[in-house]
Amino acid sequence: DLEDMGFVASPHTSAGRVPTPRGYRFFVDTLLTVRPLEQSAVNQLESSLTPSDPQRLMTAASTLLSDLSQFAGLVMTPRRSPAFRQIEFMSLSDKRILLIIVTMEGEVENRVIVADTPYSASALTEAANFFNQNFAGFTFDQVRGKLRDELGRMRDDITRLMAAAVDAGSQALDASQENVVVSGSRKLLDVQELSSNMGSLRRLFDAFEQKTGLLQLLDQSRTAAGVQIFIGGESELLPLDECSLVTAPYSVDGQVVGTLGVVGPTRMAYERVVPIVDITAKLLSSALSHHR
Repeated sequence: DLEDMGFVASPHTSAGRVPTPRGYRFFVDTLLTVRPLEQSAVNQLESSLTPSDPQRLMTAASTLLSDLSQFAGLVMTPRRSPAFRQIEFMSLSDKRILLIIVTMEGEVENRVIVADTPYSASALTEAANFFNQNFAGFTFDQVRGKLRDELGRMRDDITRLMAAAVDAGSQALDASQENVVVSGSRKLLDVQELSSNMGSLRRLFDAFEQKTGLLQLLDQSRTAAGVQIFIGGESELLPLDECSLVTAPYSVDGQVVGTLGVVGPTRMAYERVVPIVDITAKLLSSALSHHR
């Protein structure tokens, strides 16, 4: 019996049996046949995703995903590790140090470093001067590699501070660059199984607003070879049995830089949503690569 196997369930005693997330997973893994996307939809994607300003392309891709699927479209903007113009260290207490980062665009990011030993003001100035004289104009990822060659010539305490600054700086600038463009979230209000459960709907819209969980989930999908499907509560980062997320990574010149996808009900027409996500990712990759 399908109910005993966990593939279907009766949400109410008076209701008929409906597929469970486990049932949808079985269908997707064993029975799903993806059908070609209709030519009109392909034409719409091709005409909209032409080489252009990257931010405009992100917004266009998110809107297209929503319009074609009639659910919510998501695009994680490309992850970058921007270069910094200079850094400063400021002592907050014996072992708490404020790292001040100025990017090449003049933006300022702050991070608190908890050191394992106190630093004098002169030591902090010495470390900042060394950093700025040798590494200004580089990204923190680049500094990480270059710093290995310098560590042997520096005192141990300065070495530890440098390493902590690179880690904190990299996290600060990565976090400031990543974002999720969400389009069409209001379309989910028209999905009966979502609109009838205000608790689930509220949690979903909270996820759209806070974006942290979405970013982590989309970031996990960057390593996928192609389309990936999260059904119901399969992901702890979007733990809603009523929702599924279909994702695909996109790239620039063959290098994966982000992920896009569609959030909709678990009962969505996967055979249509999968090619929408797949083709959008490929066309966005092409447009971004040719814009460079």
